[in-house]
This record gives sequence, structure tokens and C-alpha cells, in this order.
Amino acid sequence: MEISMSLAAQGIDTGDTAWLLAATALVLLMTPGLALFYAGMVRTKSVLNMLMMSFVSIALVTVVWLAAGYSLAFGEDIGGGLIGGLKHAGMSGLGPDSVHGTVPTLLFATFQLTFAIITAALISGAIADRAKFGAWLVFVPVWALLVYVPVAHWVWGPGGWVLDKLGALDFAGGLPVEITSGASGLALALVLGPRLGFKKDAMRPHNLPMVVLGAGLLWFGWFGFNAGSALGANGLAAAAFLNTLAAGCTGLLGWLFVEQKRDGHPTTLGAASGSVAGLVAITPSCGSVSLLGALFVGVAAGVVCSYAVGWKFRLNYDDSLDVVGVHLVGGVIGTLLIGVFAVKEMTGGTEGLLYGGGLAQLGKQLVAVVAVGAYAFLVTYGIGKLIDKALGFRADEEHEHTGLDLTVHAETAYDHGVLGHGAPVSASSVPSAQKVKTQA
Repeated sequence: MEISMSLAAQGIDTGDTAWLLAATALVLLMTPGLALFYAGMVRTKSVLNMLMMSFVSIALVTVVWLAAGYSLAFGEDIGGGLIGGLKHAGMSGLGPDSVHGTVPTLLFATFQLTFAIITAALISGAIADRAKFGAWLVFVPVWALLVYVPVAHWVWGPGGWVLDKLGALDFAGGLPVEITSGASGLALALVLGPRLGFKKDAMRPHNLPMVVLGAGLLWFGWFGFNAGSALGANGLAAAAFLNTLAAGCTGLLGWLFVEQKRDGHPTTLGAASGSVAGLVAITPSCGSVSLLGALFVGVAAGVVCSYAVGWKFRLNYDDSLDVVGVHLVGGVIGTLLIGVFAVKEMTGGTEGLLYGGGLAQLGKQLVAVVAVGAYAFLVTYGIGKLIDKALGFRADEEHEHTGLDLTVHAETAYDHGVLGHGAPVSASSVPSAQKVKTQA
């Protein structure tokens, strides 16, 4: 009874708290899911490196977020809607009695941390097979502080200009997560240049079952990502949950339809990629559109993104695992379509073009997309160039040719003899510190 009375006095709702605890765990699981998704898409010589780039992001972003990131993103605005203050640096003043809405502030901060983690990890797919691991260790915390944190404040923080001044809507992260990661991935891909053999050698996914497993874990975690953003166990969470499922399905079907018409073959990789494209697009809009709108958002992303992943070959940028084609393009689609399909039953008042709202909301969404995309691209390009000059961001040609698993981590994902690609790897074949220059 004393505990219940204390919770009531604090304004903490146990049902909301329980749901957000579960949602936080679901979103954290998305990063290992992403690691498997990416690892299955690369060649056998870079599997472990891709896994490591995602897993190390969990540790790096967590340290930065607890030290200053949360305070700068969600602290009281001190910069005209651009950034928060450092009042809560080191999580100062946020004890178990602190409340955000109806949940403990520490839980809210942890939930938001999981978003920051996967956003950083997403970028690694654009530079797969060719980035120095040591450079990545430097890039992630710097990028999180200079790119993710300010954009998160703009969109979700108190006084942030995108929400409070512009009036653009983003329920679960189309701007801070999808567009930011996609634009940043494009910038880094340009800094590092294309992989050896780009547009010449076959660079097919080495393990499609792993890709599908990763996509399944991402889809599972996405329910926490989107429905958890309601910050409560309520009807809005239920609607976002259903919209997420629906858009993932129509994204999958839309991608397969294009493959069948264009190539004559619906592929496993297409099914996994299409579902992710639909989930990306519904992320910003799941709390703003009806079920019908969610179905359309998903299929639009599936169709458009299935073509967008091929743009890299015409425009000559090597986005290794289609971060630009899926996350940037899908995020733009989902964010803009809020201005078309938003319904007041979900938003509390704002309506899109098809429901009598005119072009005003669509214009606001467009401004937000351009501003966030441009900021993320330019700052990331600058960070990448500085790291490249100071440390070298691109792996040595010999290391890239041999594979980063062996040259960086002194490990291999598979016994290559079993796979029929040569003799089994013995202890003597693992490069020593004297044989291979460290990339850290």
C-alpha cells in the first residue's frame, strides 16, 4: 500500500511504466537484429566486422548519452530551439523519484537511448567492407553528440524548433533516426569512396537466412520503437502497433511486386528489404495516420525504395547495404506523407491534404525533411573528413582485399574449408601484430 501511494503521489502509472520497460528492451534488441541483418548481407570475409560495428555502438552511444547526450537532447532549451542545456549531465538530478509524464524519467531516458544506439549502428551499413574499426570507434561518439543529439532536441526536446516552432510532426523517429542515418550514411560513403570491385565484382549476400532472421528481429523490436513512442499503455500505442504491422506487410508486398514485374523473380532479400522499407516509412507517421494511410505508406515505401537501392550504380556512390535507398528514402516518404494522410483522430487536430488540411502541413514536413537531411549530411561529411585526415577512415587496400574479420579482429566467422573456399583456417594463419598493422 505504501508503495502504491508513493507511486500515485509521483504521478507514475504502473501500466505505462511496465509497457515502456518492455518497449525499451524491444528497441535495444533491434541493434543485435540489425547486426545480423547487415552481417548476412556482406561477404564471408566481413561478417564479424559488421557484427562488431553494431555491437560496439551500444557501448559507445550509451556512455555518451549518459554523460551529456540525454541532457542536451531533452534538457531545457537554451539555444532558441536548437539544443538543450547540461543541467542533467551525468544524469544529475534524475533519481528514481523523477517523473516524465506518467513514467520514471530514468526509464524515458533509457528508452530514448535505445533510439540513439540503433541510429548510429544503421550508418555502418553504408560503409561496410572498407572502414577502419578504430576510426569507427572515434566517429560514433562524436557523431552522436554533434548530429543525433541536436536533431533529437529539434524534434522531441522541450522547445525544439521542428515541433514547437515549425509544427512538423514525427511520432517515432523519421527525422532523428531514419533521415539522419540515411543522410549520414551517404556522406560517409562519399568520404570513404567505393569498395574495391564496386560495379565490377559480384557482392551478393553470403547468408540470406541470417538476413531474414535479422529482419524478423527488427520487425519484432519495431513494435517497441513505434508503439512505445506513445509512452503509455493506451489506445494510441495500440493504433501505432497495428499501423506498424500493416505497413511492414504492404512494404514487403510492394517490393516483391516490383521485383516480379522488373526481374521476373521475387527474392528473399527483396522480402526482407521490403518489410524494413515499410517499417521505416511508418515510423514517423504511425501516430498520425489511419490504418488505410498506414497501408498506403507501406506500399509506397516498398515500391519506391525497391528502385532507389539501384540509384547508387547510376550516381556512383557505394552505399554498401542500402542505407540511403531504404532508410533515407523511406524516411522521407513516411515523413512527407504525414502531410497527406494525417487524421485528427490520431494527431488531436492536425489533418493532412486528403482530409481537408490543405498543403500547410505538407509544407512543414518538407521543410523539416530538407533541414534535417542537409544538417546531418554536412556535419557528418565534415566529421568523416576530419577523422580521415587525422587517422585515415578507409581500410588499407590489402586489409580490404583479405577481409576485415581476419585483419582487424584476428577471427573468421566460418571454417572456410567446410564452405569449400579453401583450407581450414589454422592458428598459424591468423595474422599477428607483427604481420598486420592494426587498424585501431
